[in-house]
Amino acid sequence: MTPSELTEYLYKHLPISSAMQVAAIELSNESVILSAPLEPNINHCGTVFGGSASTLAILSAWSLLHTRLESEGVKCQLVIQRNTMDYKQPISGTFTAQSSILHPEKWDRFIHMLFRKGKARITVSSELDFNNNVVGHFTGEFVALIN
Repeated sequence: MTPSELTEYLYKHLPISSAMQVAAIELSNESVILSAPLEPNINHCGTVFGGSASTLAILSAWSLLHTRLESEGVKCQLVIQRNTMDYKQPISGTFTAQSSILHPEKWDRFIHMLFRKGKARITVSSELDFNNNVVGHFTGEFVALIN
């Protein structure tokens, strides 16, 4: 999957990504980077709305799992179970979220459990970046379910 294909997929299946003008910048099995501009995500203070920042982080994490599972031919439903979000400073322009699997060494066990029990959990993190500064950190636990 290419960045433009991921952007198109998000717009079609997760409409909030279109409203936020999310764009996939880079993707691999180790990381997905998404970007969003300030304008559709602005709050009353002229900075990014916290919900938009959190949403971009979630979308980045979800996209990493979605694209990696797809590249491995795994068909499943993928949902978030819980998350935490830390905001370090306001964001006043285009920002990115870069995801990674928190413990990549657990990937094989995640896949094994998914096929063995029809359900598995894995933790993904995302860092929010603005002007080459980390401005937020997300950690989320996702559940994959075999349909």
